[in-house]
Amino acid sequence: MTEDTRDELRRLWVLIAIAFVDMIGFAIIFPILPFYVLELKATPFTVGLIAAGFSAAQILSAPLWGRVSDRYGRRPALLIGLTASCIAYVVFGLANAVWLLFVSRLIQGAGGGTTGVAQAYITDSVVPSSRARALGWLSAATSAGVMIGPVLGSVAAHWGRQAPGFLAAALCLLNALCAWRWLPESRVAHTGPPPPRKPVWAAAWHVISHPSAPAPRMIWIYGVGMLAFSAVTAVLALYLGARFGVTATSIGPYYLYIGALSVVLRSLLLGPIVDRLGETWTMRAGALALVVGLLLYPLATSIPMLLLVMPLVPIGTALLFPATTSLIAAATAAEETGTVMGVAQTWAGMARVVAPLLSTAAFERAVWMPFVGAAVVVAIVTVLAFRVPVVPPRRARAPATA
Repeated sequence: MTEDTRDELRRLWVLIAIAFVDMIGFAIIFPILPFYVLELKATPFTVGLIAAGFSAAQILSAPLWGRVSDRYGRRPALLIGLTASCIAYVVFGLANAVWLLFVSRLIQGAGGGTTGVAQAYITDSVVPSSRARALGWLSAATSAGVMIGPVLGSVAAHWGRQAPGFLAAALCLLNALCAWRWLPESRVAHTGPPPPRKPVWAAAWHVISHPSAPAPRMIWIYGVGMLAFSAVTAVLALYLGARFGVTATSIGPYYLYIGALSVVLRSLLLGPIVDRLGETWTMRAGALALVVGLLLYPLATSIPMLLLVMPLVPIGTALLFPATTSLIAAATAAEETGTVMGVAQTWAGMARVVAPLLSTAAFERAVWMPFVGAAVVVAIVTVLAFRVPVVPPRRARAPATA
């Protein structure tokens, strides 16, 4: 192993560790948020409004974070985002009214716009042949956070309504300090003539005006897929409560189960699958698995049946999103990676604004409606994915010539 390879791995594992702890803090909060909203005598649709507010803040911040990271570096952008999340969790812990829950999620959404920056960090630090695998490891770290965070949140909820928020804030503060100490800068300074400066929203407009271009097409697939996934995420706790009597203090094991599946898939299986199928077919397989899982969710009438259906959604997302992100990066110039990744997160953020409003409104009509609606949306993604030209598996490609 060369020194460059060892340095690449060190950077990657530091980022993965930071993403893992950051997601633990996030996951402590989001499964119990719907129950807190209902305790404050609000409606399920209010849960959707709060989730939409979080994503609206991400929409506004993601391209700006991408531009900041391209100009000033990935490290400062990530540090600011972690600090904003810490403040948001303190507000959540102190919240005794619905409007304070809104404020908390708005602050966290603005800080959470750095997701594209983390993906750009991977692109900076990892050779193209390993990029999808590395993005899968990053996703596995966030899935591990989703696995552990809800359990901690459920346990902390026994100590009072403030405890989960304060616990998440403490973890986030520790994470920011560790990032400041151990996370190096990954962006390589541009040595040629400075690229022409474009308005920060130019890349976002390019996705609308040129939807069939390689990167915009992948961003559309990413965004539409996120629409369906976010619709289900917004109502999952409400659905488990209505159908199976789950509460804020008992929801943790369900997210532990989903998170464990996602970790195994993204850390152990995604790399071999991409090596064998290539990014394009991996993306297509993920979309198909997601459709089937969403259609089967409402048919589960018992806990054992539910546990059999649940794996299909993490399988679908574990294949769909990392492969699509890798294809976006492959179609983007290096000096614009941060901006384009930020735009992809903006599109995902727009989906996360619309999805909770639609799914919670549908949930108030019938508990099965959000899942069927999401399945229809993912079916559209599947059609788009099968129109993408096939990129052969990396192990089957001819070696590059000098």
